[in-house]
Amino acid sequence: MKKYLLSLTLSLLFIPIVLWGQNTSAKSLSSRLDTLIKYQLPAGSNVGISVYDLTTGKFLYTYQSDKLSRPASTMKLLTTITALARPDADEPFKTEVWYQGVIERDTLKGDIYVVGGYDPEFDDEALDSLVNAVSRFPFSVIAGNVYGDVSMKDSIYWGSGWAWDDTPASYQPYLSPLMLNKGLVTVTASPGEKGEMANIECIPASSYYTVTNETQSRTPSAGRFGVSRDWLQNGNNVIIKGNVESKRIGTVNIYSSQDFFMHTFLERLQVKGIQCPASYAFNELQKDSLSVQMALFETSTQDVVNQIMKESDNLNAQALLCRLGAQATGKKRISDEDGLSAIRKQIKALGGDADSYKLADGCGLSNYNYISPDLLVSFLKFAYSRTDVFQKLYKALPIGGVDGTLKYRMQRGTPSHKNVHAKTGSFTAINCLAGYLRAANGHEVAFAIMNQNVLSGAKARAFQDAVCDEIIK
Repeated sequence: MKKYLLSLTLSLLFIPIVLWGQNTSAKSLSSRLDTLIKYQLPAGSNVGISVYDLTTGKFLYTYQSDKLSRPASTMKLLTTITALARPDADEPFKTEVWYQGVIERDTLKGDIYVVGGYDPEFDDEALDSLVNAVSRFPFSVIAGNVYGDVSMKDSIYWGSGWAWDDTPASYQPYLSPLMLNKGLVTVTASPGEKGEMANIECIPASSYYTVTNETQSRTPSAGRFGVSRDWLQNGNNVIIKGNVESKRIGTVNIYSSQDFFMHTFLERLQVKGIQCPASYAFNELQKDSLSVQMALFETSTQDVVNQIMKESDNLNAQALLCRLGAQATGKKRISDEDGLSAIRKQIKALGGDADSYKLADGCGLSNYNYISPDLLVSFLKFAYSRTDVFQKLYKALPIGGVDGTLKYRMQRGTPSHKNVHAKTGSFTAINCLAGYLRAANGHEVAFAIMNQNVLSGAKARAFQDAVCDEIIK
């Protein structure tokens, strides 16, 4: 009995010590982060921070965490988590080829339809696979029309609030359910003799665009290497300029992705020896008893999500938003707003007020987006609570000092190295970071850091990395 009372007494004495230690630790973290904000936050800028311990279910730190901020590419977290939470999340992205009519002797008496499913990873090899599948059918003449079916999405080819002068940058593609190589041309320039033009290779190869080579090999006075096009006229003359000292690679978007796709598809059918109509058109496939599927190409949702998170791919995020809208509404013809409505419903399901935020696109390229660190953390908490969602998201997030957009941050020897799995987000004056980290005590933590009005991205990133280091310690 005496031993029992002694044990109970010691236990009661120990509890306040443990709680005091925990409170001291929390205060220490708050003090350290407050100090970082005071001395390392770039002058003239502001920040919102939310830090939540997923292991204990408690907030560790907040600073202006309910203030609205522009999220840049951390907006992709809302799109991706909402999409992954759906029961049909694993449905692949599809691009299909159908014909309607009959094949008699060597002739298809009917029409061919290429049906776009908004696959953002559909590349040059995928197009060849469709063309090869069509060429195996027993005809060499198409006595009908070749159509592209882009009815899945409206005709608005940019997201709301996208900057007009960001074209022809590769990160701002022309959106369509039919995309080839993300609507981009990849240019590889290899140097020749000094002063001579560089050798140029363009992928995908297509007569849809032309090339003007104004490069000079190993000639510094030729200026900086660059790839553009006559975008102010919506032209597709790819212009390559500057010095090519060694192998250089550049990308440029192409005006009208769906036309780029269909022109190249028709061209490659002709190369296969199939006699085709002189041109294509756009029309919706209305399936009937004479409709036959000729080819199918699929891309997994995980492949799309990996590119969204690791490389911050805007096209992939917009494609996922569009597909989310289709799944949520059951409609065939959808707009970005259908996907955004699904995200708003998710906000409401998490206990938030969707009217307190502004959602304009699925990728964060728009300056019209306004959300808060607390909202990002609420989505991260939800994803963590759903094993099926968390596993797909976590494996796709960039890892500090290892890969993706965090490859050159959080280097070896820092607490954050390999311990941070997070999505970056940046454009002019905006720099954000949100995701998960593992603290030194083994706890899993969700966090969001939203730097605003900071002209030095390097300083904002250094501040964010320091915040993560302090949380981990």
